[in-house]
Amino acid sequence: MCQRMKNRTDIPVEKLKLSEILEKLCTYLIVDFITKLLLVAGKDIILVACNKLSKITYLIATIEETSAKKLV
Repeated sequence: MCQRMKNRTDIPVEKLKLSEILEKLCTYLIVDFITKLLLVAGKDIILVACNKLSKITYLIATIEETSAKKLV
């Protein structure tokens, strides 16, 4: 039983790589839309914006007819 559960030591393990450090808080944002939702309080879309550095996610309710200028 012990022979079957032994860890394999013949495969070398690579060195750890450091993550790159971002310079500014809001430099990298991930943005997506959740669409085709039921109309609630006059809103039918959720804008999801995630800050890549702090991992904070913002959920913003809006309507489908909103222009890009209004979203910004």
